Amino acid sequence: MEVPISGGGGGERFCHAAQVVGADGEMDGEAMARFAAGAGLLGRGLSYAVVSIVGPQGSGKSTLLNQLFGTSFTEMDALKGRSQTTKGIWIAKAVGIEPFTVVMDLEGTDGRERGEDDTAFEKQSALFALAVSDIVMINLWCHDIGREHAANRPLLKTIFEVLMRLFSPRKTTLLLVIRDKTKTPLEYLTQALKEDIQKIWNAVRKPEVYKEAALSEFFNVEVTALSSYEEKENLFKEQVGQLRQRFIHSIAPGGLAADRRGVIPASGFCLSALQIWKVIRENKDLNLPAHKIMVATVRCEEIADEKLKSFISDKGWLELETAANSGLVPGFGKKLNAILDFYLSEYDTEAMYFDEDVRTAKRQQLESEILKHTYDAFKKMLEHLHHVVLNKFKSDLEQSLRSGEGFAASARYCVQSSMAEFDAGLRDALVKHAEWDTTKVRSKLEQHIEAHATSVRGTKLAELKANYEKKLLDTLAGPVQSILETGEKDSWACIRRLYRHATESAILAFSASLSEFELDQTTIRKMVMELREHARSIVEEKAREEAGNVLMRMKERFSTVLSRDKDSMPRTWKGNEDIRAITREARLAALRLMSVMAAVRLDDKPDKIDRALTTALLDGGPLSQKRSIEFTSDPLASSTWEEVSQKNTLITPVQCKSIWRQFNAETEYAVAQAISMQEAHRRSNNWLPPAWTVLLLAILGYNEFIFLLRNPLYLLGLFVAFVVSYAAWLQYDITAYFRHGTLSGLLTITSGFLPTIMDIITAVINMSHNQKSSSHPPRHRPPLHPQSFRNQAQQQSQAQVQYQAPSSLSSSSSVGSNSDDES
Repeated sequence: MEVPISGGGGGERFCHAAQVVGADGEMDGEAMARFAAGAGLLGRGLSYAVVSIVGPQGSGKSTLLNQLFGTSFTEMDALKGRSQTTKGIWIAKAVGIEPFTVVMDLEGTDGRERGEDDTAFEKQSALFALAVSDIVMINLWCHDIGREHAANRPLLKTIFEVLMRLFSPRKTTLLLVIRDKTKTPLEYLTQALKEDIQKIWNAVRKPEVYKEAALSEFFNVEVTALSSYEEKENLFKEQVGQLRQRFIHSIAPGGLAADRRGVIPASGFCLSALQIWKVIRENKDLNLPAHKIMVATVRCEEIADEKLKSFISDKGWLELETAANSGLVPGFGKKLNAILDFYLSEYDTEAMYFDEDVRTAKRQQLESEILKHTYDAFKKMLEHLHHVVLNKFKSDLEQSLRSGEGFAASARYCVQSSMAEFDAGLRDALVKHAEWDTTKVRSKLEQHIEAHATSVRGTKLAELKANYEKKLLDTLAGPVQSILETGEKDSWACIRRLYRHATESAILAFSASLSEFELDQTTIRKMVMELREHARSIVEEKAREEAGNVLMRMKERFSTVLSRDKDSMPRTWKGNEDIRAITREARLAALRLMSVMAAVRLDDKPDKIDRALTTALLDGGPLSQKRSIEFTSDPLASSTWEEVSQKNTLITPVQCKSIWRQFNAETEYAVAQAISMQEAHRRSNNWLPPAWTVLLLAILGYNEFIFLLRNPLYLLGLFVAFVVSYAAWLQYDITAYFRHGTLSGLLTITSGFLPTIMDIITAVINMSHNQKSSSHPPRHRPPLHPQSFRNQAQQQSQAQVQYQAPSSLSSSSSVGSNSDDES
C-alpha cells in the first residue's frame, strides 16, 4: 500500500509511503521496487542513509517520524483508544533532508494483536532493522528508566540477542529517544539508561568469539529526550526540529551515521532488503558480509547484462559490424574502443559502490562478453587485412621485378613493407581491452607471403633455366649433328671441345644470373649441375637421334664417296678408275661413320670400337686371316663394347653387324651399276678395228686404192660420201650412241639418218640461193660450221645419258642419292 502525502513546514512536503512487509510477515518486493523508483533512490549510489524506529506499541513512533522527517505514516487516534496502528514494516522518504534518507516504521512491540507471535516478529523486525539501517531509533518511556521490569528492557534484550545472529555486523548508531521527559535532568537519565543497557548487554548470552566484546564495538549509543507531544506540543516540535538537524549530513564524517563500511549501493538496496528478510524469515543466521557480496554479485550481473544488451543493439556497433563484414574499416579499433568504453564507463558508474572485488570481476565478465561478441568482426577485419596486404605484396613484387630489380632484393623489400603495413593495420584494428592472440594470423600471412615468393622464385628460376637450356640446345644441337654427319675420326674430340666451351660459357652466365636470387651454395651447385647434365643430355639425345638414322647416313656417305671424286665433282666411269679401291674407300667412310655413332664419347676415354668394326667388317669378316691379334674371337658377337658403359652405348656390336649386312645389301646395286657403266664406256671406245687389221686392209686393198686414183668419178663419189658422213658425225654424237651397244647405236643412227640428210641438203640449197641473189644486199647468216653439229650432237648424247642413268638406278636408295649429286 502506498500513501502520497503533502504538508507544510517550510519546504517540500511530498513523499511516498509504502508497506513493504505485510501483517502476515511477507515482504512485497514489487512495492519496494516501486518505492525506490518513485522516490529516486536507485541513482543515489552510497549517498543515502536508512533510519528505522522500534519501540512499544502506541509509543508514538509514527508521530515522531512524521514530525521529524515529514513522512505520513498512519498515526494512532487517541480518541479511539490505544490499539495497533502500524502493521508490518512501512517505508518512506524523508523530506528536505540531505543525504537521501530512507525512513522505516516498524510495528510496535508488546502488541496484544499478535499474541504469542509477537516475540517472533519482534525479533525478526529488530534484526531486519539492525541489518539494513544506519541509525536505529528506540522509543523509550521516560518513566521506565531505572525500573527492573520496565517495558524497554525486553526490547533492548531482544536487540542485543538478535545482534549475535549477525556475522561480523557493522557498527550501528542506537539513538535512544526518551519520550515524555520529566523534570529529571537529561544527564541523569542518560547515565541511568546506559547503566541499564550495560547490564542488559552483560546478561545476554554471547558466542565465544564475542564473549569479552564491549558494547561500544557494535553500537554508537546516543541519547535524546523529547517532551510530551500531547501536553507540550510546541516544545515537542521545537525539540524535534533540533533533532532533525542531526540527521542532515548524517553520513558525513562525524555525522550521526558515521560507520559506512557495509553499506549497500542504492541500486541494490531493494534486492538486499528482500534477501535479508528472506534469510530472517527462514530463521537463519544473517552473514552480512556474505550478503553484501551476494547483493553486489546479483546487482553487478544485472547491470552487466543490461549493458551487454545495450551494446549488442547499439546502432554504432551494428553499423561497424556490417562494415567490417564487407571490407577493411579504417579506425576499426578506435571506433570499437569508443563504443566499448562508453558502456564500460556506464557500468562503472552504476556499479561503483558495490564490493570492489565483485564489481571488478563482473566488469571483466562484461568486457569479456562484449569482446567475445565482437571477435567475429575483428576476425573478419584480420581476414580483409590479410587479403589486402597479400594482394599488395603480389602487386609490388611483380612491379619491382618488371622494373629490373633483383629478385631477392625485391622480395625482401616487399616483405618488409607488407609486414609493416599489416602491423599498422593490426594496430589500427586492435581493441585495447582485448588480449587476442594475433601471432597465428601474422604467421599465416608470413607463410602465404613466403609461399608466393617461393612460387614466383621457382617460376623465375624455371624461366631462367629454360632460357639457358634453350641457348644450349641452339648452341649444341645443330653443330653436334653436323659433326656427327661428317663421321671423321676426331668427331667426338670436336664435340667435346664444343660441349665444354658451350657448357662453361652457359654456366658462367647462369651463375651470374643466379646471384640476384641469393640462393645457398648447395642449391646453386645443384642447379649448375642440372644445367651441365642438360647440356650433356642434349649431346646424347642428338647422338641417339643420329644413331637411329645411321643406316641412311651410311648410305649417303657411301653414295657421296662412290659417286664423287676428291674435288666433289661427279665421277664419269671412263674405264681407268679402280672401282674396287673406290668402293673400299666408300665403305670405310660409311664404317667410320657407324663407328662414330656407336657410342657417346664425352668422357674422353679411349675405346676399340673403330678397330673392332674395321677388323670384323671391312678386313674380310671373322674368317679373315688379316684380323688383328687383339681379337681372338668375333668382336661383334656381344651386346656391349669394351671400355664403354651401357648408358653410353648407342649401337651395340650385334646391331652394328646387322646394320652392316643390310648396308652391303643395299649398296651392292650401286657398285654393280658403276661397273656396268665402266664396261659400257670401254666398249664404246673400241669401235675401230685393231691396227693390225688396218695394216692388213691397206696391203690387201692396194689395187683397189690405185683403181680409185685412176678413176676420179669414183673418187668424187667417195668425197661426197665423206662429206655427208662427216656432217652426220658432227650432227650426232656417234660415240655416245655406241656406248650402250652396237645394235642400239645402229638403230639410233638409222632412225635419224634420213632427216639429217634432208637438213643438210636444205642448208646447202639455202646457201646457194643466198649467194646468187643480187637485188638485195647480202645478209650475214652464221655459217653452218661443222662444230655446231658436233655441239648439238654432244648435247643430245648427254641428255640421253642423263635420262638413262637414273632410270637404271631407281631401285637403290644409294644410287638415287648418287644421281641427285650428279645432277
